[in-house]
Amino acid sequence: MTELDRPEPPAKGTRNAVAHTWGALGYSLAGGRVLAAQRAARLQLAMFVATALAFALVGVRPAQWAVAVALFLNSLLVEALNTAIELIVDRVSPEISNFAKQAKDLGSFAVFCAVLVFGGHAVWVVGAALLAR
Repeated sequence: MTELDRPEPPAKGTRNAVAHTWGALGYSLAGGRVLAAQRAARLQLAMFVATALAFALVGVRPAQWAVAVALFLNSLLVEALNTAIELIVDRVSPEISNFAKQAKDLGSFAVFCAVLVFGGHAVWVVGAALLAR
């Protein structure tokens, strides 16, 4: 669905809470579809699948799984925000500019940090489990 196909939302304050929540869910799922089309998000998903396999093989505790899932979701959150930044910058500054480069580089650095934390946690948990054997 393109932005031209999307119907205008009702004026603020005119929908009840259930309709508002349902609409917000629809917008969130649409954002998830946009994110799923991004190669970086698919690579992060592959990283999570590899982490889950390693966790299953070494017998990781539920609390460590919970932290890994939270860190993975956090990395997707940052990736979604980075994608939004890139879309906005491409719209505002379609020409090559230092402004656009810096904005995109900052978004990329944020993703790098989030993925580093997720990956670092995974390596630490798996390493600790292997050393404990």
